[in-house]
Amino acid sequence: MTDTPLNRAVFDQVMVPNYNPAACVPVRGEGSRVWDQEGREYIDFAGGIAVNVLGHNHPKLVGALTEQASKIWHLSNVYTNEPVLELGLKLTNLTFADRVFFCNSGAEANEAAFKLARKYAFDTVDEEKNEVISFQQSFHGRTLFTVSVGGQKKYREGFAPVPEGISHVPFNDIEALKEAISDKTCAVVMEPVQGEGGVIPADPAFVKAVRELCDQHNALLIFDEVQTGVGRTGSLYAYMDMGVTPDILTTAKSLGGGFPIGAMLTRKEIAGSLGIGTHGTTYGGNPLASAVANAVLDTVATPEVMAGVKSKESLFVQRLEDINKRFNVFRDIRSAGLLIGAELEEPWRGKGGAIIAKAREFGVMLLIAGPNVLRMTPSLVITEEEINLGMDRLEQTLEALISEAE
Repeated sequence: MTDTPLNRAVFDQVMVPNYNPAACVPVRGEGSRVWDQEGREYIDFAGGIAVNVLGHNHPKLVGALTEQASKIWHLSNVYTNEPVLELGLKLTNLTFADRVFFCNSGAEANEAAFKLARKYAFDTVDEEKNEVISFQQSFHGRTLFTVSVGGQKKYREGFAPVPEGISHVPFNDIEALKEAISDKTCAVVMEPVQGEGGVIPADPAFVKAVRELCDQHNALLIFDEVQTGVGRTGSLYAYMDMGVTPDILTTAKSLGGGFPIGAMLTRKEIAGSLGIGTHGTTYGGNPLASAVANAVLDTVATPEVMAGVKSKESLFVQRLEDINKRFNVFRDIRSAGLLIGAELEEPWRGKGGAIIAKAREFGVMLLIAGPNVLRMTPSLVITEEEINLGMDRLEQTLEALISEAE
């Protein structure tokens, strides 16, 4: 153990400066409450960016992790293991998929999905069928391939040349997609709800039209459910409420409840294009991560938790609407289960970062999706008491900001 005090200053001393974390250093969590080094309490509406699906220190997840830790941690994919086999069975039984590829993150799951889409087109048509269409303001990860497919140019700047054969069209604009798609398109990639892009839900008619266009052009439809999956929207996966089934689905974040794991799900005939040696990962599907993910699915995939998501969504939205009546701070409030975005109104626009920084002073953890949208992705089992307390603290935050501006 080092004698150096482990505070925020150490980050600037030893870390690559691609992040700018808050001054407080959380050290303990319980449910949807977190305490920092100074003992200050926070209500966690951030959920580790839609990761802590069952909050902090959930007994079933702790139990699964510690039980597996006493057995075997890592084998590599030279061998399989019992927890990953159980997890594969669960995911294929609960979804449209026949086959699963396990990895460590959402970016890795998307990387695998995009590679599979091109390989499948190569195997079944020819090498000219390689174009990928994504949507403006989408987000699919930070690897070079996934950041190129993502529809936010700011994340690609400085990393050229980026992979070719990728185009972006406006979200929820089917006419734009009709003009862009062709028989050279191997895949269309979309989020059911654009999370990083501002919590923008896909229009149901748009989703169905995308599916039809993919079928017409023999292109795969990939759903990036890294942020919307594992109960976040009130269904286990968002596609289940949309009347559309994708060909490939990616999932991560909530799947491990805080333990790193990701997965790509697809049908048997498509999966065959990733034969032996075509893709791989050292840690993907390791026993520790798989054991925790099994416990997550066993807990989340129940009628009680799914119904709770919808009732808690209503409470969040009602409290935000009440705050808006008082302060006129939100232009729009959008939600898909417990993925919630509150778009800022003038003169608050551009001040999302300042609001979440001030909110920490009042003991509530929030996120932003760009400078103009406050984003909330709390635990699915957050209590009504915690929701109300966090909203009270958000209200106090806005009062303080208004007072400081006068």
